[in-house]
Amino acid sequence: MKKLIEAFCYLEFETVGPIGILLMVLFLAGLWRLLEKSGLKGWWALIPGARDYQLARCAGREPEGRAYSITSILFAINRLILLQITPETPDETISSLMRALVIFQLALGLVRFIYGVRIWSGLIEVYGVKKRWMLLCLFNFSNWIPALVWGFNTKYSPEWKVEDIRAELARLATQGSAAVMDEGLTVNLKERSAMEFFQKKILLRDIHLSIPRGHMVLLLGGSGAGKTTFLNAINGYEKADAEVMLNGTNMYTQYKKMQYEVGFVPQGEMMRGKDTVLNTLLDTAKLRLPRAVSAKQRLQRVNEVMEIFGLKPVQHNLVEKLSGGQKKRLSISMEFISNPSLFILDEPDSGLDGVMARELFVQLRKIADTGKIVIVITHTPDRVIDLFDDVIVLAKDSARTGRLAWYGSIGEARKFFGRDKMEEIVKSVNRKEEGGDGLADEFVLKFAEVQHG
Repeated sequence: MKKLIEAFCYLEFETVGPIGILLMVLFLAGLWRLLEKSGLKGWWALIPGARDYQLARCAGREPEGRAYSITSILFAINRLILLQITPETPDETISSLMRALVIFQLALGLVRFIYGVRIWSGLIEVYGVKKRWMLLCLFNFSNWIPALVWGFNTKYSPEWKVEDIRAELARLATQGSAAVMDEGLTVNLKERSAMEFFQKKILLRDIHLSIPRGHMVLLLGGSGAGKTTFLNAINGYEKADAEVMLNGTNMYTQYKKMQYEVGFVPQGEMMRGKDTVLNTLLDTAKLRLPRAVSAKQRLQRVNEVMEIFGLKPVQHNLVEKLSGGQKKRLSISMEFISNPSLFILDEPDSGLDGVMARELFVQLRKIADTGKIVIVITHTPDRVIDLFDDVIVLAKDSARTGRLAWYGSIGEARKFFGRDKMEEIVKSVNRKEEGGDGLADEFVLKFAEVQHG
């Protein structure tokens, strides 16, 4: 037992004997209280690896905590192996093994240091202390000081408790659902999940909204908030635990019937450069229009779409010879061939200057005015915001799950968030380490209260 304690002290604090044991006791005592202050069981502090994960939860850095705990365990195991391989004159095999283990140890140490910085910086934010505390947090022989001071001094309290905020989010956001519209899009998404590192990861949760026909809707959210995942769930490309109704018909159960009712324009352009504009659209018409449509009718529809998007003058040009704006319009035209009721576009203005982007969005506004639903992701929303009716704001909550922070008109969104610009709204819900204000949980809860009274 004594050797085990000494090994632990050496691994954690790089010292053994009475000093190492004292530092260990102080660190674990402080960590126990830190966990309790955040609403977790204090005894997690006694379990190597698990305590790192729980501490990360207190800091709002759960994903980093998973990586840090795994790295810490590997670091400890590798270091113990190195301590055992200490022959006075190692043979060539042992020397090669030691070199490999040392390199591996250095790599693990670097990764562990990076994740440790992120976790402790999160704790500094949660406890509202000066950033200079990081100087003590960074090193194993001194991080017992902040743990002990923050844990036992009543002057220091976390801004929120781990379980309380999640329980409140779950309680409010799961109430009710959006009423199904006979004409329009209704989304009642309970959950969209995926497997990550052999664990179930919730990507989206509790998104309920209804969009009337003729509305052009902006989809906002920071990186990783789940915008593209949400769009894929709507069009049925990646099904979720959800009910998606378009004009009264279930998109999931009647997918074959409804697949041509949705036009989806992804970021990337999938067109053959050696084809002409006309041939590209004719080939698309063969795939997107019903078989009963004649060649004459297909050509008529292609001509209509080229007129709408201003491609008639370049119909005989090769795709590779088109300008960036023309390629974007062609990409959109390909999806518009089937005359969909719902039109979804993921950053259609990427790579376009302000004037060309404006022209493109004006055209999308005209499409919405014909009774279509148009949903758009763009990273420069403020230059065309006057063309939109509504805005959807997705935000990552404290569990890193995409949630609905707002759905409604542009004017009401400005009042709700207290920001004039859409880019400022995104900044308000982005996490602090991503350059945002870290108010995602606050606005998710606030909007849940607005939705459910």
